[in-house]
Amino acid sequence: MFEIRVKTSQRVESRDITDEVLNAVQGKTGRILHVYTPHTTCGIVINENADPHVMQDVMEALDRMVPRSYPYKHGEGNADAHIKSILTGCSVTVPFSKETAVLGTWQGVFLMEFDGPRVRKVLITLVE
Repeated sequence: MFEIRVKTSQRVESRDITDEVLNAVQGKTGRILHVYTPHTTCGIVINENADPHVMQDVMEALDRMVPRSYPYKHGEGNADAHIKSILTGCSVTVPFSKETAVLGTWQGVFLMEFDGPRVRKVLITLVE
C-alpha cells in the first residue's frame, strides 16, 4: 500500500491527483489499482481531466443538489460535505497493466474536497 497526501486550498474544490497516483505506483506491478480516502467529507472520482470546466460544473451541480445552507441537524456545520462524500464515494478501482493505470483518454482521478482546506490522506493499493 502506498500513501500520498493531498493539500487542498478551498472549502470545496476538485483536485486532479492522477499524476500523484501514477507516480506512487511507478515501476510497480499489479492488475488492479485501488485508490481510497479514509475521510468522511471528501471523495474520490474518475472523470474528465481535459477541460477544467467539467469538474467545475460537477461541483456546482453537487452544490445545487446539496446546499450548504440547508438546516441540517448535524451540529458541526459540514453536513453537506458528508452527504456529497456519500454521493461521490470514497474510492475508485482501475485496471492496471504495463505498470500504469488503464484510464480513458480524457479520464483523470480526482480528490473531491467538500470541507477544506485540509491535508487529505489517499491510500493506493495494487492487487495482483
